[in-house]
Amino acid sequence: MQKILLAEDDPNLGELLKDYLELKGKFDVTLCQDGDEALAAFRKETFELCIFDVMMPKKDGFSLGKDVRKMDKKVPIIYATAKGMMEDKTQAFELGGDDYITKPFRVEELLLRINALLKRVSKDKEEEVADKFEIGEYYFDYTSQIVSYKGQQQKLSTKEAELLRLLCLNKNDVLTREEALVKIWHDDNYFTGRSMDVFLSKLRKYLKEDPNVEIVNVHGKGYKLLVS
Repeated sequence: MQKILLAEDDPNLGELLKDYLELKGKFDVTLCQDGDEALAAFRKETFELCIFDVMMPKKDGFSLGKDVRKMDKKVPIIYATAKGMMEDKTQAFELGGDDYITKPFRVEELLLRINALLKRVSKDKEEEVADKFEIGEYYFDYTSQIVSYKGQQQKLSTKEAELLRLLCLNKNDVLTREEALVKIWHDDNYFTGRSMDVFLSKLRKYLKEDPNVEIVNVHGKGYKLLVS
């Protein structure tokens, strides 16, 4: 059961959120009523996600988030507050927040945001460790940048290997053009896009021996590595 740290100084709202997330979301929720209490709880336990009300006594949510980020750079943080001004939203993200929800909000919306964040984090963790892939009859070792097929090996360039890895991580699903360009080239302009098209052509050539493997264009979206 995934653990959530909830810091909310309104006891009625706090208990409502805790009960809903535990019942509907199947989470284990630790509820704290001020920033100091929440920081102490974070130091004692490991949490998969944090929800911090901004306006709290003793230590406000932004200060709490700043302290949490010193200890953990990656744990997702959602800020919840009655404030809706743009500068507050800007501050939330500048402090390393991952999402921002303005009170009053529907608990159903909060649960949707939580699930979306946790799904993204899970995918990021998978991407960090995944380095070996089976692609039909091909075997791709990202670390060595080698694609193997029936005893034959093809050495890939760094960009080719990075692009093939992204396609493998999204196998049979769409890899958007923007995601590939930003993650590999750190830019999504016209020229890097044309460069990526060249690398895609090379990958198609490397994988052409297996009729069950295909890299297709998805019009207006990106690419898909199809393996049947």
